[in-house]
Amino acid sequence: MNTVTEQFLAARDFLVDNRENYQGAVEGFEWPRFEHFNFAIDWFDHLASEPESKDREALVINEQDGTSTRRTFSQMSQRSQQLANWLTEQGAQRGDHVMLMLNNQLELWETMLACIRAGFVLNPATSMLGADDLQDRTERADVSWVIANSEDAAKFQDVTGDFTVIQIQDGDAAQSAHETLYYSDSFNAPVEYTPTQETRADDTLLLYFTSGTTSKAKLVAHTHVSYPVGHLTTMYWIGLEPGDVHLNVAAPGWAKHAWSNFFAPWIAGATIFIYNYSRFDAPALMAQMDAEGVTSFCAPPTVWRMLVQADLSLMKTPPKKIVGAGEPLNPELFNAIKRGWGGEIRDGFGQTESSLQIANTPGEAVKPGSMGKPLPGFNISLIDPATGEHGDTGEICIQMDPRPIGLFVGYVASPEKNQEVFREGYYHTGDIAERDEDGYIYYIGRADDVFKASDYRLSPFELESVVIEHAAVAEVAVVPSPDPIRLAVPKAYVALSNGYEPNAETAESILKHCRDGLAPYKRIRRLEFFELPKTVSGKIRRVDLRKRENEIHAEDGGEKKATTEFADSDFPSLKG
Repeated sequence: MNTVTEQFLAARDFLVDNRENYQGAVEGFEWPRFEHFNFAIDWFDHLASEPESKDREALVINEQDGTSTRRTFSQMSQRSQQLANWLTEQGAQRGDHVMLMLNNQLELWETMLACIRAGFVLNPATSMLGADDLQDRTERADVSWVIANSEDAAKFQDVTGDFTVIQIQDGDAAQSAHETLYYSDSFNAPVEYTPTQETRADDTLLLYFTSGTTSKAKLVAHTHVSYPVGHLTTMYWIGLEPGDVHLNVAAPGWAKHAWSNFFAPWIAGATIFIYNYSRFDAPALMAQMDAEGVTSFCAPPTVWRMLVQADLSLMKTPPKKIVGAGEPLNPELFNAIKRGWGGEIRDGFGQTESSLQIANTPGEAVKPGSMGKPLPGFNISLIDPATGEHGDTGEICIQMDPRPIGLFVGYVASPEKNQEVFREGYYHTGDIAERDEDGYIYYIGRADDVFKASDYRLSPFELESVVIEHAAVAEVAVVPSPDPIRLAVPKAYVALSNGYEPNAETAESILKHCRDGLAPYKRIRRLEFFELPKTVSGKIRRVDLRKRENEIHAEDGGEKKATTEFADSDFPSLKG
């Protein structure tokens, strides 16, 4: 075992051993800092060679048709070495940028390990992208290689650029001006890989596009340590340990997939479990979890809501380690999960730009609605965006001295944006939160989303948490709506659940529910049934809704209505 592996193992074991000792972990943890580090060579190969882990399943992928793919740590190590050799034989060079557009399939994990091993820069991409997005992203990410399934490879036929397409399936190559290679040829390459040089810790490893909820998607750069080492905190949040079987419901192409479908479980030496399905089926998913002995489960609130509706008691042995991510959890959902599985779901906060920063950890009491406390290795301050004062309400900011390992280098080709977010000794997240007397942090919203109504500052998330509790509401986004008296009033854009009509009766019922659940100054005053605009990753673009509100109401003093808009003043039962 080399020195780098020993240091990483020591840091990993410290957090595993202290997973239920938050205070001890915070006080005793120090980031391992390396000059050279390669996750595949220095860590994964260690797991693949150790007697207690080499034959453990590293990856299990079950399909809806009953077929299954299973690979041990030693098998994944060997195959990734072979693939790294083949890519090098095809002309890929250290530092080349590789766009990876794959689903939850074996080749995704093989390729990520191989690219890390050989020093190629990964640019994961969702298969939902169309030709226009691909043109923009291949240019901005300076892509030299594309690895994709045949149906996605075809999307590149009209995308210009100097890159080679590696197609997973054999057969006819998609017609394009780009050279096409076949992934299956890689099985003819040598199986033992010898690196030509050490991997510098500060070399670029990952390029991720953000979801683009408030502006054009930014390109985030991570190094060979900022995610591979930084996700020690994500492992700590989940509570993962060697031998766990971890299921994370996340789509490839986005940072969260790398978080806990790659780095966090393999840092712990846990098994990654995937269940592929064409249509979400909660009972089938829970049956798969029972059959595979899933001990750890992470899903966004949307999936948790569907599981709750399907009856959580269907699971015979629910996982003890359950976490939510992607958006904050509301207390009602928290309580429903606790009743169904007997455990408390633990929320956390992080960004594409970082590993997990704030979380409810396994040993701490959970306060419903809270994101928890700062994780080991992250010093968090809440700074008022207007005054710059530190306090218990403000923008979540990370102290940069010492700089946490789990933080990105910066945005690619965006010097002004980098200067904006890295200033005065802090990284500014752009998210607003408040802290209670026990040190627990509660999410308020993006700085761009928080708004004032009648001189009260309102959190869209807090209001949405009440609206979503109504049975008719499938999704909701709250934005300020211009008003001549109050400056702005809260308006809810609502996507309805099946079986409900977008009429006055439904609107009155939802608005009455909000009146009963919110203080007068927080009440939803307007409601519109509307198809919510979303990013490619599925996040709601409130910036588009705010723009729409200004177009509808700003010039007419707030009186003009959209076709499907209702106001509380429309209903006698809600006046007063």
